[in-house]
Amino acid sequence: MQLGVYSFGNQATDPATGGLVSTAQAQRDLLEAIVLADQVGLEFFGIGEHHTEEMPASAASVILGAAASQTKRIRLASAVTVLSTDDPVRIFQQFATLDALSNGRAEITAGRGSSVESYPLFGYRLEDYDRLYAEKLELLLKVNEQATVTWSGSVRAALDEQLVVPRPDRGSLPIWLGTGGSPNSTVRAGQLQLPVSYGIIGGDPVRFKALADLYRRAWAAGPETTRHPLISVGNPGFIGETDREARDTFWPTWYRGMADIGRRRGFAPPIREHFDIEAEGGALFVGEPEQIANRIIRLHHAMGHSRQFLQMDFLGLPQRDLLRSIELLGTKVKPLVDAELGPEPEVVPNPLDGGPAPAQTGAAS
Repeated sequence: MQLGVYSFGNQATDPATGGLVSTAQAQRDLLEAIVLADQVGLEFFGIGEHHTEEMPASAASVILGAAASQTKRIRLASAVTVLSTDDPVRIFQQFATLDALSNGRAEITAGRGSSVESYPLFGYRLEDYDRLYAEKLELLLKVNEQATVTWSGSVRAALDEQLVVPRPDRGSLPIWLGTGGSPNSTVRAGQLQLPVSYGIIGGDPVRFKALADLYRRAWAAGPETTRHPLISVGNPGFIGETDREARDTFWPTWYRGMADIGRRRGFAPPIREHFDIEAEGGALFVGEPEQIANRIIRLHHAMGHSRQFLQMDFLGLPQRDLLRSIELLGTKVKPLVDAELGPEPEVVPNPLDGGPAPAQTGAAS
């Protein structure tokens, strides 16, 4: 099981002033977190594209490019790229460049994006949500398959025998389809025989077993291939020395983050009782190392996923607390998960290599 972290960027609390750090400092804090994740043996770090002051990681490939020169093993990915409001050719070029600089550790997770701020920012209409994503995913996959591309559609200028460079050393990049749990997106990932990445932010994540089964059935109905279905899961989480410490540290930052989003989108702020329920058995993997390891293993036995990554930083979480949680994930949680499910190879497998066969994951069918 690959373990890792994802982030949208975070304005941490400045211990010297008590105020929030600048959005510029948030980028430097993110780079520090990626370097630590690599040092403690985690396999994955993803950056999700957001465009708000409290989540200011809007240029993932730039931060990951800086991380490429300071890390050795960890895989570097978007989580997710808001494909609908970006240009597929430029996304491919940026991540192909990252792949070159990181010696083959780059991945793209292409999603529609739960954050809709990018639509007005880049001049797109939210009502075109589905058409934008479908056409741009088609173009991204085509650019990934071949260097010279001919394509036409309604959301972008046509391409006629256009060369797209640089090319990855492997010829193409791993591209995951990111979704919050849509059956349609699940079937789309299976039919396209793409790895699928689920973002789970509420409720018992084991209920996603039904989607995992649907994904595998859609994949199996497609053409013969040597590759296997691959599933990853990203959800909020935080690790402390004790369960109480983890909850009490994470609750204020979770509250601030959710309340801030709720003010903009029209939902009520969270309450502590619901937070504790979610931390006990829901989507919030908040607790001491043994608890988190057991929850990851339980979810693996239900879904057969091969990668689990946690979003630990929400508005105002001090950087030292984020770094300590990452350290505990690598040094305490990971050995427990490895002991149960087996260790990862020294060179983290590239999803292009096909992934483990279902029988090896323990997945229920």
